[in-house]
Amino acid sequence: MTTAQSTRTPLSTRRGRLALALLCAIAFLDFVDASVVNVALPSIRRDLGFSVQDLQWVISGYLLTYGGFMLLGGRAADLFGRRRLLIAGTTLFAVSSLAGGLAQSSGMLVGARMAQGLGAAMMLPAALSLLTTTFTGRDRHTALGVWGGVAGFASAVGVLLGGVLSEGPGWRWVLLVNEPVCVLAVIATVRLFADDSRRPDRRRLDLRGALLSTGGMLLLVLSLVKAPDVGWGDPRTVAGLAGAAALLAVFVWSEARVANPLLPLSIFRVRGLAAADVTQLIAVAGILAMFFFLTLYMQNVLGWSQIQSGMAYLPLCFGVAVAAGVSSQLLVRVGTRPVAVAGALLAAGGVFWLSRVPVDGSYTADILPGLMLAAVGLGAVFVAVTTAANEGVVRDQAGLAAALLNASQQVGGALGLAVFSAIATSRTDHLLGGAGSPAEALTGGFRSGLLACAVALAAAAVLALRLANTRGETAATDDDASVRRPVAEAA
Repeated sequence: MTTAQSTRTPLSTRRGRLALALLCAIAFLDFVDASVVNVALPSIRRDLGFSVQDLQWVISGYLLTYGGFMLLGGRAADLFGRRRLLIAGTTLFAVSSLAGGLAQSSGMLVGARMAQGLGAAMMLPAALSLLTTTFTGRDRHTALGVWGGVAGFASAVGVLLGGVLSEGPGWRWVLLVNEPVCVLAVIATVRLFADDSRRPDRRRLDLRGALLSTGGMLLLVLSLVKAPDVGWGDPRTVAGLAGAAALLAVFVWSEARVANPLLPLSIFRVRGLAAADVTQLIAVAGILAMFFFLTLYMQNVLGWSQIQSGMAYLPLCFGVAVAAGVSSQLLVRVGTRPVAVAGALLAAGGVFWLSRVPVDGSYTADILPGLMLAAVGLGAVFVAVTTAANEGVVRDQAGLAAALLNASQQVGGALGLAVFSAIATSRTDHLLGGAGSPAEALTGGFRSGLLACAVALAAAAVLALRLANTRGETAATDDDASVRRPVAEAA
């Protein structure tokens, strides 16, 4: 065997590169569907007769099950097989996307979106854990950098794609476009990854932990998405948040005492993992709310169409892609911590710029500069945090680590929309009580919400100082054969 052959790594092979492309495509699909319907909401409301209050469930229904079942999905991938969970989740995602695209009632669409979220909660941790167990050393660092860039890019391209599709072939294609992608993903998964299905001892399954964690996460996300409508001081909100806290506290207490926990608390001994998850939560809270406010500003204040609003994000998409590529190279030189801190600060600066938008704002002067600054920061943050959150995690807990990171993202999105929407609404209501016009009141509310988003991103920069500063030098603890096993051998 030659030296070149003996040092060959998965990412240096065509099959390995195809596997990375597949896993990133699955991540792109899941992340896009969290935001792609935003711009299409007016068309959906008109066609299916949604009330203003119920319309939020087109987005919130997806976030509810996505965040609520993420931890269970990640652990199931470790226990039953990552390829099996990925195929099952992708199939469920495809079927529910078809049901949503063909929906003839508001209830059917919301139900389909909730099923989509459940499918995504199975797909995403399975895909990310396949990535972290397939690639090792520098290859793993590069693969995580690409994944992080795709996550940031997808968050930006969702609003662009939603605008183009909803004003083109119609809002139903926002969901129907998923079908061919899912079919190709299932076929590629079967061909590229070896079967790792297993049947763990039923006595090792922590059913109590599964019920407590899923119930607590569902109640937490549900309380957060309902809070802006019913009020933060409403007994339902207070009871929901208190109940979620109680369930999750009992879950942690239980996990410390069972022999085979759903969430082994030892995973938090991995240096920097908790800091990465919390940084992700706070950063996503600011980023997703920023998209929400800016889209409403463009449509409701500036009077832009859905496709105009979507196209406004095109430079942001390119900016995130370029920033992610540059950031993945910087990680090898300076490590994850400086890249994450700098990225969060740049994103905070960009959103702060956007928080100064006037009633009669222009795209080139008032929106584009802030968007591009935010794009650079967004690409850097996602790449650095994703890499830091998965570094040093043992193979048998890869799905769990992936689930923790992505659950942080979903809870962060729900938290940001709930808290910052309340801030924006309060400011708008206050201005409406004065002598200002509705446009001025709306703009004032959006500015307050965007300023809160900028503060959240600055806080994420402070939290990022606690990240593990890895440059990808950590070697795999498993032997080469076991680490590379998930990629099926070429015939």
